[in-house]
Amino acid sequence: MPRNVDPGGRAPVSAGPATAGLARDLADPVSRIVAGILGGRRLTMPPGRGTRPTSDRVREALFSALDTMVDLSGARVADLYAGSGAVGLEAASRGAAHVLLVEADPRAARTARENVATLGMRDVARVAAAKVEQMLTNPPDEPFDVIFADPPYSLPDDAIDAMLTKLVQNGWLAEEAVVVVERSTRDAPVQWVEGITGERSRRYGETTLWYGRRS
Repeated sequence: MPRNVDPGGRAPVSAGPATAGLARDLADPVSRIVAGILGGRRLTMPPGRGTRPTSDRVREALFSALDTMVDLSGARVADLYAGSGAVGLEAASRGAAHVLLVEADPRAARTARENVATLGMRDVARVAAAKVEQMLTNPPDEPFDVIFADPPYSLPDDAIDAMLTKLVQNGWLAEEAVVVVERSTRDAPVQWVEGITGERSRRYGETTLWYGRRS
């Protein structure tokens, strides 16, 4: 259920001094669910350097923003390039009814499954060990209310455009669904495709979150 939002410009907006040190948090191997029924529970991180987890503080800021944009209670949420599944499981902790975690790296997908099981979320969260671009080729059983995508910072802009286009054209977005893309602050702004309207952006150190809505 959509909530009132403040329209935002294209330029990243600094979140202020409270976010200092977020870039350091990106490398922190210890992560926890921030809030909700699972608040404080620890998450296992994938081994090695193949994934770049969204920090706890950025995740907290993400869900604070989502709280003004959508009602997560009973929502369907997709976490693309999910890594450990932290964002999707945070959504489950906060009331999402169905969570899809899409992760191509076998070790990360295995870690996400372990986190789902450890947190007792098997009835809510499902892990798809697949490449995002392949997963989005086919329509889902039902569209999603929130889609969060945290692709590798090295992924080129045209691949981001292709991902967003598939979300729109292949029925992944519910009416007025919210789409959030995490990118490096050093990257060019996300260019929203037809069918998604940009609403705001927020910068947290080396990380910027771009928010759009199905139009």
